[in-house]
Amino acid sequence: MPIAQRLAALRELMRREKLAAFIFPSTDPHNGEYIPAHWKGREWISGFDGSAGTAVVTLHSAALWTDSRYFIAAAEQLNGTEYVLMKERLSGTPTIAEWIATQLQSGDGTEVGLDGSVCAHSMVESLTEELRQHGGMTLRTNLDPLREIWTDRPPIPRQPVVRQPMEYAGETTRDKLARIRTALRKQHADGMLVTALDDIAWTLNLRGSDVHCNPVFVSYLLIDTQRATLYIYKDKLTPDIVAYLDGEGVGIDDYDNVGAGLRNYFEYNLLLDPSQTNHMLYQAAREQRIVALPSPIPVMKAVKNEQERLGFRQAMLRDGIAMTKFLTWLLPAVGRGGQTELSVTARLAQLREEQAEYHGPSFDTITAYQEHGAIVHYEPTAESDIPLKAEGLLLIDSGGQYTDGTTDITRTIALGALTDEQRRVYTLVLQGHIRLQMLRFPEGATGTQLDAIARSALWAHGYNYLHGTGHGVGSFLNVHEGPHQIRMEWKPTPLVPYMTVTDEPGVYLEGRFGVRIENTLLIVPAEETECGRFLAFEPLTLCPIDTTPVIADMLSIDERQWLNDYHRRVRETLSPHLNTEEQQWLKEATKEI
Repeated sequence: MPIAQRLAALRELMRREKLAAFIFPSTDPHNGEYIPAHWKGREWISGFDGSAGTAVVTLHSAALWTDSRYFIAAAEQLNGTEYVLMKERLSGTPTIAEWIATQLQSGDGTEVGLDGSVCAHSMVESLTEELRQHGGMTLRTNLDPLREIWTDRPPIPRQPVVRQPMEYAGETTRDKLARIRTALRKQHADGMLVTALDDIAWTLNLRGSDVHCNPVFVSYLLIDTQRATLYIYKDKLTPDIVAYLDGEGVGIDDYDNVGAGLRNYFEYNLLLDPSQTNHMLYQAAREQRIVALPSPIPVMKAVKNEQERLGFRQAMLRDGIAMTKFLTWLLPAVGRGGQTELSVTARLAQLREEQAEYHGPSFDTITAYQEHGAIVHYEPTAESDIPLKAEGLLLIDSGGQYTDGTTDITRTIALGALTDEQRRVYTLVLQGHIRLQMLRFPEGATGTQLDAIARSALWAHGYNYLHGTGHGVGSFLNVHEGPHQIRMEWKPTPLVPYMTVTDEPGVYLEGRFGVRIENTLLIVPAEETECGRFLAFEPLTLCPIDTTPVIADMLSIDERQWLNDYHRRVRETLSPHLNTEEQQWLKEATKEI
């Protein structure tokens, strides 16, 4: 069904329901970043397939808000539709409520629709207030129009659930639940509803395949002082899994019964995170009993135990082997001709699939040649695929899901001759990448306080990027993990030992090229001085960084030394696992500059 017909069907329903506008966020009932197809309503109604964005439809107009990662891609995908692109966080871009207020015409009414089951309670509350301030509009949250108009809507997934072995999990579910209950007592809460799928998977030491690239399963987890209840479609569980959960103090109920479970919750009070719990479930709980605070689980999950750290190193080794085999192959293959963005993407996937414990990509690979590199989250398709030439820059951002860890790596590779501008920008991005990893910082510092270090070299030359510099990475879980981040916007979560975080500065010049260089890091203790405890970054990623574009004179002595030391470690770690040709390539790729 073309987008115009989808909008027509929606507007017919809106007129029947007396709605002046309807809002489609990108989330699902679990507030996920990556979501099952069943809940991709914003993509279905707009045609824009990025992971972040909000579509708004009135009776006469339509608009889509998204962030800087998708400005170029969204403009292309919305072309030919009536949607107007709204660039978030740029001066002059109206808020959703402001825009709706300007679009309403006489007779449209003042009621705005939003499916409360796919929006966090805090979002609904703030949007309700903002709509009220802009012309007395009201928000209705009990309607999902997609139930009627999306006639071939995919079902909620029911893929089987499997156990995560203790050799990789490193802590039993019973012990994790005990830690969670201790944290809840400190927050004066008797229990909590866990809605985030990766938090549930981590707590229960279970994994699934309900979400593309993320080994999680659709469910809720209600924890009280004595036991916990997993709300899930029961056909996803084998008898062995049911018995395992019972032994860990976890009972089973049907996924659709979670609302009743909240209404019948017997403890004195219940912690619900308003920024994570969807509005429908928040309303199902007894309001006077709600402790509205953040979940304690994300911080626990972010700090990797000894077995998880070991697993990351094992996964990064195998991933580095695959990446090195790929890079050994790449330039000769491009030189022979016939390679495209899609063909090299397939080759990298094949090499990862040959590695032990591999389960699939941790996100869809970004393989972006020349001008496509300026599209931050570009993914090649049959329509956009272009041939590679022995010149210019190829940006590849990719990762794998392994039983023992999750990987995320970006390398920008010179395929041949470069312009002076490309070499200068590449070197500046590399400087930012290195400066962050060289940093020593006091325990308790936040990612926001570190972010400028990665940008300083770029700022000095008038460059910047609008995405974050770093995010946490899950342990055979979601590739994007919080609550800590390294970014310009204020993120208050302190950085502590054994969190993982990426380091990925970049520059994107529309219509020309893009550069990004990314390692996944582990935060480790560095030293203790009279001024306190200091931390450092240990690179987990094992893969050469292309030095052919580097203008060596732009790097300081310390920056060159860091790069040489990193390459020595990569060479010594990977070489025993490579054949003679690959070893020779790696030796040349990691030689000192």
